[in-house]
Amino acid sequence: MQGIMSEEKKTPGQPCCSQLKMFLFSLSFVYFAKAFQGSYMKSSVTQIERRFDIPSSLIGVIDGSFEIGNLLVIAFVSYFGAKLHRPRLIGGGCLIMAASSIITALPHFFQGPYKYETTISHFSESNMSETILPCLANGSHPDMDPHVTMTQAECEKVSGSSLWVYVFLGNMLRGIGETPVMPLGVSYLDDYAREENTAFYLACIQTIGILGPMFGFMLGSFCAKLYVDIGAVNLDTISITYKDSRWVGAWWLGFLVTGAVMLLAGIPFWFLPRSLSKQGEENAKRSHEDTEGEQDGFIPTESNNIPSSVKPAPDSMSTLAKDFLPSLRRLFSNSVYVLLICTGLIQVNGFIGMITFKPKYMEQIYGQPASKAIFLIGTMNLPAVALGIIMGGFVMKRFKLNVIGAVKICIGSSFFSFILLLTQYFLSCENSDVAGLTVSYQGVRQVSYEQQSLLSQCNSVCSCSLRHWDPVCSSNGLTYSSPCLAGCQSVTGAGKEMVFHNCTCVGEALMPAINRSVVLGQCPRDGSCDYMFKIYMGVSVIAAFISAAAATPGCIILLRSIQPELKSLALGMQTLIVRTLGGIPPPIYFGALIDRTCLKWGTKQCGGRGACRLYDSDAFRARFLGLIYGLYSLSYVLWGLLYYRLSRRHKRQALKDQAKAMEQESKGTASSNGNASSAFVKCKEELDRETTI
Repeated sequence: MQGIMSEEKKTPGQPCCSQLKMFLFSLSFVYFAKAFQGSYMKSSVTQIERRFDIPSSLIGVIDGSFEIGNLLVIAFVSYFGAKLHRPRLIGGGCLIMAASSIITALPHFFQGPYKYETTISHFSESNMSETILPCLANGSHPDMDPHVTMTQAECEKVSGSSLWVYVFLGNMLRGIGETPVMPLGVSYLDDYAREENTAFYLACIQTIGILGPMFGFMLGSFCAKLYVDIGAVNLDTISITYKDSRWVGAWWLGFLVTGAVMLLAGIPFWFLPRSLSKQGEENAKRSHEDTEGEQDGFIPTESNNIPSSVKPAPDSMSTLAKDFLPSLRRLFSNSVYVLLICTGLIQVNGFIGMITFKPKYMEQIYGQPASKAIFLIGTMNLPAVALGIIMGGFVMKRFKLNVIGAVKICIGSSFFSFILLLTQYFLSCENSDVAGLTVSYQGVRQVSYEQQSLLSQCNSVCSCSLRHWDPVCSSNGLTYSSPCLAGCQSVTGAGKEMVFHNCTCVGEALMPAINRSVVLGQCPRDGSCDYMFKIYMGVSVIAAFISAAAATPGCIILLRSIQPELKSLALGMQTLIVRTLGGIPPPIYFGALIDRTCLKWGTKQCGGRGACRLYDSDAFRARFLGLIYGLYSLSYVLWGLLYYRLSRRHKRQALKDQAKAMEQESKGTASSNGNASSAFVKCKEELDRETTI
C-alpha cells in the first residue's frame, strides 16, 4: 500500500514546467524547420525563374502564394484554434507543410531535360552535340528549339513551362500549414510561462528559428551548384557553368530535404497536453495539495485536483462563432494595435521585397554567382540576425524594460539600420561591359534597351540572331551577346572548352586585346568591384544585427498592448494582415519594377520572352533601393505616432494607479488631514484632462 501511495504521489509531481520546456523545445524546432523550408524557397527563386522561363513579376506571384494560403485560414485558426487543442493543430500544420514540399518538387519529375537557349549547339536524341559555325554569311541561325514546329499548346506541354503552377500550389499549401504555428504557439507559451520569462523564451525561439534560414540558404547554395538534371545527362556536354545566367541548379532536391525535416518536427506536438499549469504556480499548488492530503489521510490524484462539478464545460462552436465579431471589434478599437499593424505592414513590405531579390541584386550589381550570393546571405547576414535577436531579448530581460522601453529600442535600432542601408546606395559597381547593351562596340559607355543596337558593321554579314543570349568574353574585358555577334569565323574545342577565333568585332574595339579570340561566359568584374562588394557585405551584416535587435521588443509591445483573452486573435490577425498586404504585393511590384530595368531578355523554347539575362545595374540599384528607402521612411512616421500614443496611455495608467492609491489613503486620513483629499482631487483632475486629450 505504501508503494502504491508513493507511486501515486509522483503523479501530481510530474512537473508541468518540464512539459512547458518540451513545448518550448518542440516549438523552437518547428520555427527552425519552417524557416529552413521558407528560406530555401527564397533561395530557389532565381533557379525557378530560369527553369520555367518566367519574369520576376510572375516569380513574385509564386512567392506571394504562401501569404495567400495564410489568408485563407488564419482568422479561423487564430480564433477557434485558441479554444481547441493548440499543440495538435500545430502538429497538423507541420504535416501539411511536409506535403507541400513534395508537391513543389513534382514538376521536375514531369518535365523533360532542361534545354538552355543557345545558338552554339543543340542536343539531338542521341545526346550528342552538333556544332554550328558562329558566323554564317548569308545564312540563318536557328532562333528557336525544334519544338517551334509544333503548335503553341503542344510545345508548352512538351517543355513543361506551365508546370510552375505546381510550385504556386505547393507554396500556397505551405502557407496554410504554417498558419497555426505562430499565433497558437506564442499564445500557448505566453499563457503558461512566467511573465518575466516570456521575452527570453521568445528570444530563444526566434534565435533557434534563425538557424533555419542559415541552413536553408546554405542548402540553396549547394543545390544551385548542382545541375538541374544531375544524374540524367552527361555534364561534359554542357557548355555553361553555374556562373552563367542560363544555369539552373537542382532546385527540386532541396524541397525533398525540407519536407523530411518538417515531417520530423511535427511529431512531438501530437503528444503534448491541451493545457498546462502556470509556470511557478504548480509547485505551490502541489505543496498545498500534499499538505491537505496528509491531513486528511490520503494523497490527491489528478481527478481530485478539480472536482467534476466545477470543471468548465467546453464552449460549443456556435457560441465561439457568435463571439467572433464582438472580439474582432474590441481588438480593432485598440488604436495602439492598429498602429502596430500599420507600422509592421510597411516595414514588412520593404523587408520582403529586399530579401526576395537580394540574391539577384548581388548577382547583377556585383557580378556574384547566384550560389555564392545565397551562401553569403546564409552564413553572414543570418548569424548577425540571430545575435541581434538574442541581444534584444537580453536587453529586455536584463533591464526589465516596460512597453515604452521596448518602443525606444525598436525606434532606435530601426533608425540606425536605416542609416546603414542608405550608405549601400553608394557602394556599387558600374555596368558590365556588354557590346551593344551597356557599351558600344568601340567600348564607349552607352546603355541601350533596343535590341537593334546589338548589330554593328563588324557583324553585319553574319545573319545573327538578336534574341539569344550566348555570352562570350574577349581578352580586353568586353562581353558579346553571342559568338556570332562578336563576328567570330571559326571554333575549336567542345563543351565548356570551346574557343572562338577570328572575331572581327574584337578588332574593332578601342580597348587593346591580346588576340581576336573569345571564350564562353560573361567577363568577370574588375578587382575594384570585388573590394566594393566586401564593403557592402560588411555594412549589410552590421545593419542586419542592429535591425534584428527590435524583433523581441516588437513582439512584447504587441503582447502587452492587448487584453489577455484576445492574444491569439491579435497575433492571428496581425499575421493575416501583415502577410497578406505585406507578403503578397511586395514581390510582385518589386519584381515588376526590376523587370523594367532588363536590357536583355532570354527566349523560351516555344518562342516568346523568357527570363531576363542582363539588367541595367544603375537603374536596378536606384529603383530597388529607392523603393525600400521610401517604405522605411514612412514606417518611422508611424513609429513616432505609436510612441506618442503609448506614452499617453502609460501616463494615464500611472495617474490612475496614483489616484487609486491616494483615494485609499484619503479615506483613512480625511478626518485628520485635508491635504490628502486636496491632492487626490488634483490628481483626478489631471487624469480627466489626459483622458480628454
